[in-house]
Amino acid sequence: MPRPSPIDRTITLVVLAALVVGVFLVLHPFVSAIAWAGVLAAATWPLFAWIAQRTGRPTLAAGVMTFVILTVVVAPFVIVGATLAENADRLAALGKQFAASGPPDPPAWVAGIPIIGESIAEYWASFAHDSAGLLAELVRFLDPLRAFAFKAGAVVGDGLLQLTLSVFIAFFFYRDGAAIIVRLRAAVGRIAPERGLHMLEVAGATTRAVVYGILGTALAQGALMAIGLFIVGVKAAPLLGLVTFFLSPIPIGPPLVWIPMGLWLIFSQGEMAWGIFLIAWGALVVSSVDNVLKPMIISRGSDLPFILVLLGVFGGVVAFGFIGVFLGPVLLALGFALVKEWANPGDAATGGREADL
Repeated sequence: MPRPSPIDRTITLVVLAALVVGVFLVLHPFVSAIAWAGVLAAATWPLFAWIAQRTGRPTLAAGVMTFVILTVVVAPFVIVGATLAENADRLAALGKQFAASGPPDPPAWVAGIPIIGESIAEYWASFAHDSAGLLAELVRFLDPLRAFAFKAGAVVGDGLLQLTLSVFIAFFFYRDGAAIIVRLRAAVGRIAPERGLHMLEVAGATTRAVVYGILGTALAQGALMAIGLFIVGVKAAPLLGLVTFFLSPIPIGPPLVWIPMGLWLIFSQGEMAWGIFLIAWGALVVSSVDNVLKPMIISRGSDLPFILVLLGVFGGVVAFGFIGVFLGPVLLALGFALVKEWANPGDAATGGREADL
């Protein structure tokens, strides 16, 4: 067979580059959904393999796994969406009542806050029972709040679409996963036969550990927060439980829900016992999940530094939007684990034979 001429090779490279660019442009809107689908499939692959082995039908097992993920991950958003209109009407009514009567007099303890207490109490008292002054002050914040609400709604809507799409894509990853794994192992084996396969095992273990630790902890904290709020009689419990779910990857996230709600029950509603109960529930039950469960699970696959979790959350939101809250830490943990393994070849399966590379 004659060797191709330089012109033929150039044309081939140009066509190949154009094809790669075209494929990227087509798939670019779905990169986050594809990435999250791959993470979900990799993290839950042992359960899928168990179901497929019991049923003998990979397609049926893929359908079961898709249904389970829809129930666990997507269904909470549907439930919150169904109650969102009711919560919005309730908040609007409270806002009108608040604006009509003005805020109550500031509690005595506010003035006792060091340095800023007297200024806060004086500013608060200037609007107490003064609806006209309060409305004039709130007008300044209406446009920024409206813009923020619009952008937040767009982000959440896009995130729900990406999340649903990722679950749909995960079905095909489950169904064809065995063939994908064979081809992936063959490709990696050609590049680095022993070390490459070891790195694949590290990647799988790290992905499962971080997903279980971050997503599992978020689900547990969101559910427990909703249960606590339901016990004390807060009607927006599903919505606030969802907020806790998203704040869970941030170390101080859940306290941003249960502390204000406990103080609101104590000082605004006069429910001292229920307020103390909610604060105790948040500190002893909700936050204990983050302090005990997450480190125990994540440490099995990756000793992920705190700063990487934090950067993963915020960077993931910037890069991938709604899904990035969980996709960002997973990707950083995966990169951190692979770099650590590559930098310590003596611990790898090769027994240190590549230490000079």
